[in-house]
Amino acid sequence: MANKIKVVITNDQSAVKIPKGMRMLIRRCCTAVLTMEEFNGDAEVSVKLVDNEQIREMNATYRNIDKETDVLSFPLGVDGVYDVNLSTGEAQLGDIVLSVEKAIEQAERYGHSLQREVGYLTVHSMLHLLGYDHENGGLELLHMREKEEQALTELGLKRDGSYYME
Repeated sequence: MANKIKVVITNDQSAVKIPKGMRMLIRRCCTAVLTMEEFNGDAEVSVKLVDNEQIREMNATYRNIDKETDVLSFPLGVDGVYDVNLSTGEAQLGDIVLSVEKAIEQAERYGHSLQREVGYLTVHSMLHLLGYDHENGGLELLHMREKEEQALTELGLKRDGSYYME
C-alpha cells in the first residue's frame, strides 16, 4: 500500500472559481487508485488545473490533436519503474492536466455532479500514470473501465443511470 502520496495541485486558469473541496477530492482520488492498485512506497503526482484553451494548446503540442480535451496524462514511469526524487524518496508518477471548464461542460451533459466528473477524470488519469491504457479498445478498455468504477465506488462517486447517454 502507498505509504504517503504527495499531490501537488496548481490552478493555472482563471475561467472558473475552483469549488470548495475540489483539491481534497483530487487528493482522495489519487490515494484511492494507489491503494486499490497496492502501490508500494511513497509517490508524487502533479495535477494542473487549466482552461479549455490551455488544454487545447497542450493537446496540439503533445498529441497533434488541435482541440480541447477533458484531461491529459503524462506518465513518467515505464513498466512500473519510476524516477525517484532523491531528497524525498517519492516515486515520480507523472502529471495530470485537467480542464475545469471541460469538466463542468461534461458534468452538465451527463447529468451528474462536478465532483463525479472531476473524480472520474482524476481516477482515469491516475490509471494512465500507472500504465493502464485504453487506446486499443477491447479488453484493455474494459479492464480500465472496471478499475475506474471500482475506485469511484469506493470514493462514494458511483455512476448512476443518468450517466449513460441515449
